[in-house]
Amino acid sequence: MAGVKSIDMKNSSVSMIKPAELIEIRGAGPLTLADRRLFNVLLNNAWGKEITRPQHLFTVATADLKQEDQTNQRLKRSLRRLQQTLVIAIQSNGDEVVSQLLGSTRIKPSGEMVYSFPVDLAELLKDSSVFAKLDLEVMKSFTSKYAFALYEAISRRINLKHKMTEELDIDDMRELLGVQDGKLANYRNLRIKAIEPAITEVNAITPYQVVILPKTKGRKVVGFSMGWSVKDEENMRQAYQELQRPQIGRKARLEGSTDKIVD
Repeated sequence: MAGVKSIDMKNSSVSMIKPAELIEIRGAGPLTLADRRLFNVLLNNAWGKEITRPQHLFTVATADLKQEDQTNQRLKRSLRRLQQTLVIAIQSNGDEVVSQLLGSTRIKPSGEMVYSFPVDLAELLKDSSVFAKLDLEVMKSFTSKYAFALYEAISRRINLKHKMTEELDIDDMRELLGVQDGKLANYRNLRIKAIEPAITEVNAITPYQVVILPKTKGRKVVGFSMGWSVKDEENMRQAYQELQRPQIGRKARLEGSTDKIVD
């Protein structure tokens, strides 16, 4: 919507708004699936005009931050990773902003946590005008951090009516999926460990269909062509049904049922 800023959009009980500047951020490779979920919970809880006020304090119940069977120590480790991760966010004008993802945190004996976002991050969100709308139930259901990242990336692109494909080089794909530097260095490992699991799960439980095909020069893979679309009614129904099923056994159920990248 022309002229609408991300911060003017409202969250709902089933979805959250996430500015494009916080999707596909560089330097987020070390973050785990739990870390990524946690950051979105904190962002969702704080969403509103106050989030653009530098060092504004927000409060959230720690019970809302912990996944099932997660201890306070694991929660604290996730918080530290968010605080220690320096990311590079790209603004719509091309400027790069380097910032931590999370500012100060304080866990109270009462079971609440007080936290803030860094000054640079708060400033970054003031002029954001591109955003994704993310389904809260879908985000809770991912088993792969690469699928989580791909879902966010496609959610940001899905409303670009004039564009349904994108060409990416290998480094761009690694950044998009949040692959850590030094990990999955060769194409085969990247395909098997990151790209295929991401495609499989996104196609299985989200409203979107994604295809990623390798581009080659001679026998060497030099990049990828990524395409996306919104599912038809029947495939939407199947995705909803899979979303209701247990995460355990999902890989076996989905084996061979989705489009995968090929050599």
